[in-house]
Amino acid sequence: MARRVVYLSHPQVIVDAAKPVERWSLNPTGQARVAALAASGRLVGTAWIVSSAETKAIETADPLARALGLTPIIRAAMHENDRSATGFLPPAEFETVADTFFANPETSVRGWETAAAAQRRICGEVRACLSDFPEGDGLIVGHGAVGTLLYSALAELPISRRHDQPAGGGNWFAFTGWSAPLAPWAPMETLGTRL
Repeated sequence: MARRVVYLSHPQVIVDAAKPVERWSLNPTGQARVAALAASGRLVGTAWIVSSAETKAIETADPLARALGLTPIIRAAMHENDRSATGFLPPAEFETVADTFFANPETSVRGWETAAAAQRRICGEVRACLSDFPEGDGLIVGHGAVGTLLYSALAELPISRRHDQPAGGGNWFAFTGWSAPLAPWAPMETLGTRL
């Protein structure tokens, strides 16, 4: 049976307009969801874990890795799409800009990294993981937008927000080799209960 790689987005965060987005932490709901998954035993058999360097991703990866007796490998280039040009945006404004980001993948929206560039970056990082860890099931902990761009690339679908994760974060999909995802995004509570 081919090895399986799971891509997991971090769950809910503390939205703090005074902090750079990449330094946001998980909120109590997000922490509780991660703790429940870590305690569930549903990740047993995972041989390696890679995480984005953003705080919220590390706070997701660390408890999962500890439960498995692993140390997560941090890859800085697995970060979320670069939105530093705008920093924090109020939710309604953010959703509008995110819609434009996905709808115009070759165009920088308000100085954001383009969706096409973010897709090339995350795909390069995941291919590097597949090369670095040629054996064993793996877990990659990251973010919703670049996860969606990865999903689209694996499925050979055009970039579109139609393939975005459900609201709230803490969702996953799996793939084997460099091939189409085995199923759509699903909440982390279903990880290990399907496929």
